[in-house]
Amino acid sequence: DDDRLLQYVSPSDLRSFGLIPELIGRFPVLTYLEPLDRDTLRRILTEPKNALIKQYVKLFEMDKVKLSFDKRVLDFIVDKAIEYKLGARGLRSICEAIMTDAMYEAPGGTEHGGDLRITLSYAREKFERSRMSQLKVA
Repeated sequence: DDDRLLQYVSPSDLRSFGLIPELIGRFPVLTYLEPLDRDTLRRILTEPKNALIKQYVKLFEMDKVKLSFDKRVLDFIVDKAIEYKLGARGLRSICEAIMTDAMYEAPGGTEHGGDLRITLSYAREKFERSRMSQLKVA
């Protein structure tokens, strides 16, 4: 299975790839990690105390804006992280691509507050207009 070839990488493979021995010697252990699955990425996005979605909700609360995400938006974010092979760290980049405009155009401003619901169509539009969508899928 080509997806699992990395588990067999050895220091001599790294040397053949072009890394210098001085650098290879600084890796005491080489290991392979399984890619995160869809469910795990979704949980990373929503469950931890400092989950990305919770951070955005808090950020908008400071401007008296009640932020909510459709469940399909969360699936969209996870799907893009998998499609682009970005893993958990890529979740933030995808969220930023979707949320940047909203952060500067919060409805109601700080005086009146308001509600902002991120829908799938909004997320798709913002992502497609971002530089992130121009990356080539790995």
